[in-house]
Amino acid sequence: QVQLVESGGGLVQPGGSLRLSCTLSARIIGIYAMGWYRQAPGKQRELVARITSGGNINYVDSVKGRFTISRDNAKNTVYLQMNSLKPEDTGNYCCNLDVSKTEYWGQGTQVTVSS
Repeated sequence: QVQLVESGGGLVQPGGSLRLSCTLSARIIGIYAMGWYRQAPGKQRELVARITSGGNINYVDSVKGRFTISRDNAKNTVYLQMNSLKPEDTGNYCCNLDVSKTEYWGQGTQVTVSS
């Protein structure tokens, strides 16, 4: 069982930045994908950014040019750098690991963008 622990959320003003971290309890070997999802009140959960073991990266259109997903294999950690934050970026951000058709989720971290 792999555990995912997120951190880095908080309250930030529009235009500000945050960096989210997702640390895995174990090193993943083989083919996998890790993603950041978010869910705002009253809305469906959406995939924000995704990175595969092969280095392929995808973003939802609304964050392209503002968010950057990256990973540090030595630290078993995936990051989401969020710049130029907007109120519509507000939500609970969860980290997801998809390996061998099994998914693991973190508990989530709240991001609130408000003046």
